[in-house]
Amino acid sequence: MMKALYSGVSGMRSHQTKMDVIGNNIANVNTYGYKSQRTTFRDVYYQQLKNPGGASVDRGGTNAAQVGYGAQIGSVDTIHTISGYSPTNKSTDIYINGEGFLTVETSTGQRLYTRLGALGFDSAGNLVDVNGSRVYGWNDGDFAINAEGVITVDEADLAAINIAPTDPDVEYTNITINTDGLITAVYNNKDDDSDPLNDTIVDLGVIAVASIQNQDALVHEGNSYYRESKNTGEITYNIPGSKGSGTGALVTGGLEMSNVDLANEFSDMIITQRGYQANTKIISVVDQMLEELVNLKR
Repeated sequence: MMKALYSGVSGMRSHQTKMDVIGNNIANVNTYGYKSQRTTFRDVYYQQLKNPGGASVDRGGTNAAQVGYGAQIGSVDTIHTISGYSPTNKSTDIYINGEGFLTVETSTGQRLYTRLGALGFDSAGNLVDVNGSRVYGWNDGDFAINAEGVITVDEADLAAINIAPTDPDVEYTNITINTDGLITAVYNNKDDDSDPLNDTIVDLGVIAVASIQNQDALVHEGNSYYRESKNTGEITYNIPGSKGSGTGALVTGGLEMSNVDLANEFSDMIITQRGYQANTKIISVVDQMLEELVNLKR
């Protein structure tokens, strides 16, 4: 009888955790770049009441008799399906049209990964996200473009992107992020009208997209960030959409929507609520049985 009581308690705890996950998913239904999570259950421990027996010449075999002790959380998985494009009309917002993550460096020097491409340039020329973390890629001089327009980079040169001109008289206008991550701008020397580069388009940097071998092993850090774990495997940094990289090209002027399916979440919420109620009923019935047992002495 007490086994059933503990089974009901374990079931309530498991369903409570699942409801927490569902609530978080629904709360982030309009969070750009958010990836929904799911909860799976598994059974716990089984007490062996009778061991199985093999068949013999004069009798048949018997099966084991076991009593379980309830349920527990098996896993909380992140669903990394690619969601839709949401236009924002902001030229520095980017959507990764395929696999891959942007790489950022926080103020503490920690390297993290994100699908949220809400970017901008600060007063120092750093490419930063909405949290002020610097975005990684290759700066001018760390990449080359051949005659066919193909960008070549060395992963060892990966660094935080900064497009600030070295000459204080030079300014960049009409800054554009291209599908291959190349950042271009119109060059203007305010102090020298004869500068041959005036009103020409110059290449300033390239945004890197990280390809993660096992993205399901990424660990949530909050603020739309993930960090690598011991199970993420190899992480490589590529030109967005380049052949063989496995990463998607960039689409500017928009962000990735949340992949939360509200219909599915509400259905799971109803099922979870009923599961929780069923487990509370176990406890109520066991309590009644214990009361009857105590009353036997009267």
